[in-house]
Amino acid sequence: MPRVRHYADIVAILAGLMWVIFFWSISISARLDSVEPTLAAMLGLGAMIVVSFVHRPFRIHLSRFHVRKRRTEMWMHILALPMALALLLGVIIEQLIAPLSGQQKMLLFNILATAGWVVYVMTLVIKFIHHQWRRRRSRGER
Repeated sequence: MPRVRHYADIVAILAGLMWVIFFWSISISARLDSVEPTLAAMLGLGAMIVVSFVHRPFRIHLSRFHVRKRRTEMWMHILALPMALALLLGVIIEQLIAPLSGQQKMLLFNILATAGWVVYVMTLVIKFIHHQWRRRRSRGER
């Protein structure tokens, strides 16, 4: 069972990283006034999706409950919470300081999404260390 959880964590971390890179590519494209960074990120994202649907063993692993659960938790960290916080912080900044442009709003969201992904990864690392410590401790007591 821990091996399945470990695999699910790795899949969720990589999926989150892939989406965070895609979000940042949109900001870079807006800053450079060019669509190449977003197209490159979309090409990479599309390739990962095609491989995950075509390669049968990978598709079977991705359909497991633990992987779906971990990916849902990852989405909460990199999409739902950053969007709500970006909206709240954007309103506060616009009221107190100055209006934000679309690029600045996207940058605010990207920073929060990246921070959410880092928090998610650190949470998984701490859980992994805690489970390893508990397992070693329970083996030592026997």
